[in-house]
Amino acid sequence: MASQLVPGSALPEPPLISVVVPVYGIGDYLPECLNSLLGRLAESQPAGPAIEVIAVDDASPDGSGRILDARAGLDPRLTVVHLARNAGPGNARNIGLARAIGRYVWFVDGDDVLPAGALAAVSARLVRDRPDVLLIDYEERYPGGGIKPSPGSSLLRAAPNGTFSLADAPHLINLTMTSWSKLFRRDFLLGLDEPFRPGIHEDIPVTCAALFAGRISALDRVSYCYRRSRPGSFMATTSSEHWGVFGAYEEVLDRLRKLADSADPVATVAVQSALFERAIWHYGAVLEASRLVPGADRARFFERMHADFLQYRPSGYRMPRGARGIKFRLIERGAYQTYELLEPVNRIRVATGRRLRRR
Repeated sequence: MASQLVPGSALPEPPLISVVVPVYGIGDYLPECLNSLLGRLAESQPAGPAIEVIAVDDASPDGSGRILDARAGLDPRLTVVHLARNAGPGNARNIGLARAIGRYVWFVDGDDVLPAGALAAVSARLVRDRPDVLLIDYEERYPGGGIKPSPGSSLLRAAPNGTFSLADAPHLINLTMTSWSKLFRRDFLLGLDEPFRPGIHEDIPVTCAALFAGRISALDRVSYCYRRSRPGSFMATTSSEHWGVFGAYEEVLDRLRKLADSADPVATVAVQSALFERAIWHYGAVLEASRLVPGADRARFFERMHADFLQYRPSGYRMPRGARGIKFRLIERGAYQTYELLEPVNRIRVATGRRLRRR
C-alpha cells in the first residue's frame, strides 16, 4: 500500500517503548491522546521514559493527518505514516509495528488517553520483569464524563507476582482481548508471525497467540483510559462485521487444540475450559450489547453460537453456576427464543445489582 512518511529527527538510541497509534476520523480526540503520550506543548516536560510514537493515518477523512504533521514538526519522537487508502486498524497496527524500533510495543488507540504517570509505571514494570507480555489495568470513560473501573481489575490483582505462564493463571483469559490493554516485547511479537487481521475483533488471535506462548507479567495499576461508546466507533455500531468474532475464536480454539495434542504445557484442562467459556461468553456479549447484530441476523448468529458450543466444548467441561450457567445451557440446547426472552430480565437483574452495590 502506498504511503508517505513524515519523519522526525533520529532518536539517539532505541527507545524502551514504541507506541503505535492507528488514526481514522478522530480529530476531535487526537490532541488529547498525543498530549498524554508526549506531554502538552505549552508545558515544560521533565525527562520521562524513552519512547517513540508512530502514528498511522489510515486515510482519515477529517483533519487528523494535519494534526499529526503539525505535532511531528515540533516533537522528534513522533513519526507519521500517511496511507493512501483506508484499510482498517489492524493494517495500521501492522504497518506501525514494522517501523517500530523499541524493545516493547504498545498499541494505543488515537481516541484514548494515558493517565498521568502511566508511562513511568509501565516502563518500571517492563524493566523489572522483562516479560513477553505485560497486562495492564484501565478505566472506562463514557460520553458525558462518567468513569468506571475495568471489569478485570480483580483478575489482575489475583495474578501471580513476577512472570508466569497462562497455565499458572488461566483466569486471565477473561481479561479484555484488546491490543491496547497489554504491551508486547517487539521481537517476541514479530516471532509469533501473527499479524492483525482485517475487520472487527482483529485483536483476538494476536492476544491469544501471545498469551499461549509468552512469559506474562501483570500490572494492577490503571494505565489506560478507554473511551467507551464513542459515536462512530466500530464497537458501538450495528454491523454484520461482528460475525468476525466467530472466525477469531475458532482460530485460537483450534490452535489450543493442536497445542493440547502436542502436550504443550500451556494447554492444560483449565486453560482449555477457560478459553472455551471466554469464547461463548464473548459471543453472547456481542449478541446482547446494544443490538450490535442486525435484527434479521440474530437467530442465525445464535445458531452459530450453538454450533461452536457443541464443536469446541472441552472433554469434561462443567457448566458455570448462576445466570451464566443458565445462558450456556440455553446455548447448548439451541433454545434461541428462550434466550431472547431471558436477556431483558437479566439486564434488569444486573442493573439492580449495580445500584444496590453503589448504595
